[in-house]
Amino acid sequence: VQLVESGGGSVQAGGSLTLSCAVSGYQYNGYCKGWFRQFPGKEREEVGIIDGNGMATYADSVKGRFTISQDDDKNTLNLQMNSLKPEDTAMYYCAAAIWCYSGNCCARPSQFSSWGQGTRVTVSQ
Repeated sequence: VQLVESGGGSVQAGGSLTLSCAVSGYQYNGYCKGWFRQFPGKEREEVGIIDGNGMATYADSVKGRFTISQDDDKNTLNLQMNSLKPEDTAMYYCAAAIWCYSGNCCARPSQFSSWGQGTRVTVSQ
């Protein structure tokens, strides 16, 4: 699976951005995908996961502000980010767990074996 993120950039606090991830290389689309982010000098952390049923879960830090969606026709995974805060500044990555459909499998970060190159999001005061 190949993943390519786009849509990062700079925005003021309170603003919005939409990240997109073009997914290709695997005909079957019913597996878990997710968005992760990495702060400088820190480990990558989960932002949100969407499973093969289309059910999404989110980290507490973004719940109510971020929304994951996928467009099966366009083979894209999106992350709508609203009410952005300076602490959301990070490199954002999309990832795929092609052996997982739902449940505990999707909840394990180690299952995400395919990654995009990342897109940077900067939120200023």
